[in-house]
Amino acid sequence: MSIELRALSVHLLTATGAVFAMLAMLAAVEAKWDLMFLWLVVAFAVDGIDGPLARHYDVKRNAPQFDGVLLDLIIDYLTYVFIPAFALFTSGLMSGWTGWAAIIVITFTSAMYFADTRMKTKDNSFSGFPGCWNMLVLVIFALEPNHWFSLVLVTLLSATMFVPLKFIHPVRTQRWRTVSLPVALLWTALAGWTAWVDFSPSPVVHTALLITSLYLLFVGVAQQLIPAKS
Repeated sequence: MSIELRALSVHLLTATGAVFAMLAMLAAVEAKWDLMFLWLVVAFAVDGIDGPLARHYDVKRNAPQFDGVLLDLIIDYLTYVFIPAFALFTSGLMSGWTGWAAIIVITFTSAMYFADTRMKTKDNSFSGFPGCWNMLVLVIFALEPNHWFSLVLVTLLSATMFVPLKFIHPVRTQRWRTVSLPVALLWTALAGWTAWVDFSPSPVVHTALLITSLYLLFVGVAQQLIPAKS
């Protein structure tokens, strides 16, 4: 297979995320939350794989007829933002006006963030919360916190999209990657299992899901506070 065809196949792999998004949406419409999140976890895994492959095969040079960044952003908005927000609202986990407030804040701020040319930092992390609502909403489904607490979380994370707080990319952020990447892989496995058992995993899985989520949420800020060794 030529390098051009290999590069093109990476775009095709990225595009499968749109299919998984549709399957997740169909499940969400039928309130099959476990199936919805399973498809979102699959899409999340594809999103973690296609980036390294795109850089390896230099898709910008070898398959320039497709804009991989734009394709990725379109699919990410569906799987990271739109579908999780829909699930949060229709599931009843955020009742009354808190649900309306959440979906308006999530979709609006995420649209602005995804179009922000300053979202990436020099070390390939994100400046501001990168709109990973799929991860937050899955944890909310699993832990079922009070809807007021969920609203506070949504509001705070939306605000942090536009402040200079760093959030890592588990694959591209090199600092502490030997820890961050395994944690991200573990989170993905825990999330998939949590959805598989209809959000009723053992307390150990609950705890591990919470700990790995907190690590991925705050490790970038920790890197800002702890100077890197020269």
